[in-house]
Amino acid sequence: MTALIYIAAALAEIGGCFAFWAWLRLDKSIWWLVPGVISLVLFAYLLTLVPSDAAGRAYAAYGGVYIAASLLWLWAAEGARPDRWDISGAVLCLIGAAVILFGPRSV
Repeated sequence: MTALIYIAAALAEIGGCFAFWAWLRLDKSIWWLVPGVISLVLFAYLLTLVPSDAAGRAYAAYGGVYIAASLLWLWAAEGARPDRWDISGAVLCLIGAAVILFGPRSV
């Protein structure tokens, strides 16, 4: 369930941020900001659903998922295929996220 929440959060964050990018960098209408803001609010809400005892830990683990999802966005939405360095970096980040999420905790 946590993985699905992180994936949904990444899509919401990337979509929301891209709306601002489109408005400011691609000369799209200011109306792009309406779904962008809604998407960013959804992103923030979704991260509150992650079962974690600390917000910082939930956010840190999410960072790895965000990086991998951003590279998928790069490929799917922007048409630029990630190179081996992009993929290697994303794998390292996902490993780090897994260590943060699933590492044993002392009580």
